[in-house]
Amino acid sequence: MNHFLDIHTTDAADLRSMIDTARAMKTARAGLPKGTPDADQPLKGRMVALIFEKPSTRTRVSFDVGARQLGAETMVLSGKEMQLGHGETIADTARVLSRYVDLIMIRTFEEQTLLEMAEHATVPVINGLTNRTHPCQIMADVLTYEEHRGPIAGRKVVWSGDGNNVCASFLHAAGQFGFDFTFTGPPTLDPEAAWLDFARSKGVRAEIVRDPALAFEGADLVVTDTWVSMHDPESAKERRHNQLRAYQVNEALMAHAKPDALFMHCLPAHRNDEATSAVMDGPHSVIFDEAENRLHAQKAVMRWCLGV
Repeated sequence: MNHFLDIHTTDAADLRSMIDTARAMKTARAGLPKGTPDADQPLKGRMVALIFEKPSTRTRVSFDVGARQLGAETMVLSGKEMQLGHGETIADTARVLSRYVDLIMIRTFEEQTLLEMAEHATVPVINGLTNRTHPCQIMADVLTYEEHRGPIAGRKVVWSGDGNNVCASFLHAAGQFGFDFTFTGPPTLDPEAAWLDFARSKGVRAEIVRDPALAFEGADLVVTDTWVSMHDPESAKERRHNQLRAYQVNEALMAHAKPDALFMHCLPAHRNDEATSAVMDGPHSVIFDEAENRLHAQKAVMRWCLGV
């Protein structure tokens, strides 16, 4: 049984295999209507539980559609519909769900909820997002980069803005896939030192450069994310904007990257905050390919978890 909890806790060879599987499945579906099942139905007869403590568009739709394309049935559950960690312990919920379903994907707040679910479940558990990491998104991002520019190993990825959960998983991927990573943002929003150390331990360059123009020099890929969470109070939003204004990805900063650099944003975006519409809709942007690739990457993750 394989849990998919984080990129840095998953074997690098398995991660590469998932990317290759995702690309092959996407190619096989080229030109098919969206509702067409895959020719191969490795999850036929399986039941997949999709648990959302945090709201979602891309994660919910991509996992639901992906599981169905692979032949599975899905059950979508919200935190309000369950007693997750409230009337019942997470451990007991994991044990009960394991009697009903073959696979659990959970999108939650606290990392501990994910870890406790995985510890006590007797079926595979997938991290659909926690406040600390977002590994499925970065699997889609690696797939997207390699579709457009070939192997990501040895490339320079620049993250501009907040060193959040998506940034954390990008640092994990830097170590596992062998690319260099530069963070540019204010000191108050640096990524965790442990994640920088992980990437460095794998022999890649992981650095912090405060000057965004200098950080963007020679970038093969520029990535950002929303500056504020939907749960942040208004006072926090104003403070974040003041801290991050210099790190907005705009045409002037993109001019410092390589001419063929790509731009990614995991969405949803606050246009003209963390990135301008000119960049998001411009020639460097692959944000909608990136969004689509959540579907293909997560199908590969589900197959790996179930050994099919």
